[in-house]
Amino acid sequence: MDQSTASIIVMVTMFVMLGAGIWVALALAGVGFVAMALFTSRPIGLVMATNVWGASTSWTLTALPLFIWMGEILFRTRISSDMFKGLAPWMGWLPGRLMHVNIVGCSIFAAVSGSSAATAATIGRMTIPELTRRGYDPMMIVGSLAGAGTLGLLIPPSIIMIVYGVAADVSIARLFIAGVIPGILLTGLFMAYVGGWSLLNPRRVPPPEPPQSFAEKIRDTGSLIPVILLIVAVLGSIYVGIATPTEAAGVGVLGSLILALVTGTLSWATFRDSVLGAAHTSCMIGFILAGAAFLTVAMGYTGIPRLLAEWITSMQLSTAALLVVLTIFFIIMGCFLDGISMVVLTTSVIMPMVQKAGIDLLWFGIYIVIVVEMAQITPPVGFNLFVLQPMTGKDIFTIGKAAFPFFLVMALMVALLWIFPGLVTWLPSKMIG
Repeated sequence: MDQSTASIIVMVTMFVMLGAGIWVALALAGVGFVAMALFTSRPIGLVMATNVWGASTSWTLTALPLFIWMGEILFRTRISSDMFKGLAPWMGWLPGRLMHVNIVGCSIFAAVSGSSAATAATIGRMTIPELTRRGYDPMMIVGSLAGAGTLGLLIPPSIIMIVYGVAADVSIARLFIAGVIPGILLTGLFMAYVGGWSLLNPRRVPPPEPPQSFAEKIRDTGSLIPVILLIVAVLGSIYVGIATPTEAAGVGVLGSLILALVTGTLSWATFRDSVLGAAHTSCMIGFILAGAAFLTVAMGYTGIPRLLAEWITSMQLSTAALLVVLTIFFIIMGCFLDGISMVVLTTSVIMPMVQKAGIDLLWFGIYIVIVVEMAQITPPVGFNLFVLQPMTGKDIFTIGKAAFPFFLVMALMVALLWIFPGLVTWLPSKMIG
């Protein structure tokens, strides 16, 4: 049987398994099993055991549950209300006023969370009632929150960067550093869109809040100090080279526990719920990575990735055309899969053609994170849309419509990364020789 037929059988098997509602991890392993059983003579059990064990015992993965646990702890603290109190006095002069609290709040929380869903949920729980009460446009509240919530994937520490780094064998520390400038730029683009929309729709923005004295603003800003110190401790220890991402994650967990204790929100129930939440998410991601590791090896044995890479090469696409095709491909996949599943599912197939096209894997990591961000707000399987649905009472497609302008802003960000690749590569090259 030729490789073209094998490719079709493998793809059909994958869609059937995912369409049947089988867990993603089991679907990945199942496709690998079918591929090896039909198209190779290798010992399936031995290959599966070896690769699943190798994927599950990688030291790099130890940072993952720690960063997840840190986000779970902070999700249950008073940090969200403190952030609103600290940010609101400084946003009133901008076009769009307190709507920017959604975006800036998400960017700050992203720096201590690593999760898009946790960022959207935490900031949304704080801002939706406040902004609604003050008369801000409901669709813009939801749209800006859905879009800015995706910053949890781009601004380090990012869970999906850890997953990509493991899957593509790219330095996680370099990925974290590379995400800083694009994260700040995307935050600025979101704020620019909100400001422009507000100037074009002045009647849909409520009047300004009563003015505060400078001393009152400084006093309210003091509530931001704990989270800023935590960000400095976690990211600063990585950037100055005194800690690995895993060690920095340990610092983050300790700092978040201290922060919860100081704010009076550290109870046995909070601690237990944070541990259970982190264990649940970590096990899910670890299970997916184990299934993907077996699928990667199985695909290598079948030769399908090489065939696909050769087919793409035979089309003689330019690098820009290849990235356009891959962007469309990832957005379509994002309609049906979560971001982590997308990354681990496609790494074994995409990486050979990316390397053959001469694309820097560090740059590609940030590119793929932003494209996955776009998929987080596309129905029917946009995780941020699911997170916001119970908070707003709106259906998935209404929230997706509100988030669509921010989807276009992220598409613009992808174009800027292609035009100016130094946005990704400059800072790592300066900080890590």
